[in-house]
Amino acid sequence: MKRRSFMKHAGLSLAAAGALAAPAIVRAQSAVRWRLASSFPKSLDTLFGTTEAFCKRVAVLTGGKFQIRPFAGGEIVPGLQVLDAVQQGTVECGHSASYYYVGKNKAFAFDTCLPFGLSARQQNAWMYRGGGLAALRELFRDYGIVNFPGGSTGAQMAGWFRREVKSLADLKGLKMRIPGIGGEIMARLGVVPQTLAGADVYPALERGTIDATEWVGPYDDEKLGFYKVAKFYYYPGWWEPGAQVSFYVNLKEWEKLPKDYQQAFETAAAEAHLHMLAEYDAKNPPALRRLIKQGVQLRAFPEDVMKAALKSAFELYEEEAARNPIFAKIYAQWKAFREEQYQWFTVAELSYASFAFPQKTP
Repeated sequence: MKRRSFMKHAGLSLAAAGALAAPAIVRAQSAVRWRLASSFPKSLDTLFGTTEAFCKRVAVLTGGKFQIRPFAGGEIVPGLQVLDAVQQGTVECGHSASYYYVGKNKAFAFDTCLPFGLSARQQNAWMYRGGGLAALRELFRDYGIVNFPGGSTGAQMAGWFRREVKSLADLKGLKMRIPGIGGEIMARLGVVPQTLAGADVYPALERGTIDATEWVGPYDDEKLGFYKVAKFYYYPGWWEPGAQVSFYVNLKEWEKLPKDYQQAFETAAAEAHLHMLAEYDAKNPPALRRLIKQGVQLRAFPEDVMKAALKSAFELYEEEAARNPIFAKIYAQWKAFREEQYQWFTVAELSYASFAFPQKTP
């Protein structure tokens, strides 16, 4: 009994000592003040809200010693220049979608998503357990950046169109806001793609500068008001089956950080990554119901559009792999992982969803 009593009190003492020691370690560290540039406007409370929650979490985990101040797209740099700002040291860190930067190297798309690629769950599996993060860290290191998964939208909608798309022929000459590789594939189908930051999309659609736009899904799209100027809402967003956004950190600034601050940053990023997907999954269904009440008309892409897009996507990947060694290296790993995941999900997920989702509750 005495031994058990001693061990009990010793355990309590050690726990108390640990609780006291942690703040002491934080107090011993010097204060760090960083700025974070986001690609997203403040009006998008899930995308930019994730950035804000992340910054607050880092502060909590470090006892207020490591403060990161978030800035919305356009406040320090334009929304599509976040990677450049982090690389150049204009800001210490950023939050963006890496497929915005495929003009530098198409391999950046793997950090967000590829058309007809991985779902959100599959992307997580590849990044955290399938070698994806390690492969992408090599790419980002060449730009002086360390990258961290920082959120996922899940499968996206195909977007807002002023007129119906009844066949592949209806895409010819259509001006559409669609960035990255998805835009290149659409170009092969006859679309005139444009890359616009979030804050610029609605004015362009309203003025008729563009005929269509994709963004994320019902919750964000409702906030941006696209339904007011375009009534046809298409699905599926085959170019973004599980789009991931990422945190970027300037490599030199990262290496200066104390190890416990690095751990706080990484932990907060992982939490943000988890919570963003949960938030979108919770918010999108009621938002879609509200949009339909506003007169929005849901439309599925015609089969000839889907088949042509799939064919064009993998033709593009093979062409890029033949001329881009970095893309080729990541693509080989990604493609093998995708094939295995598709086989598994066909057995486990698709078979269940195909039966259960259309059923009415008894």
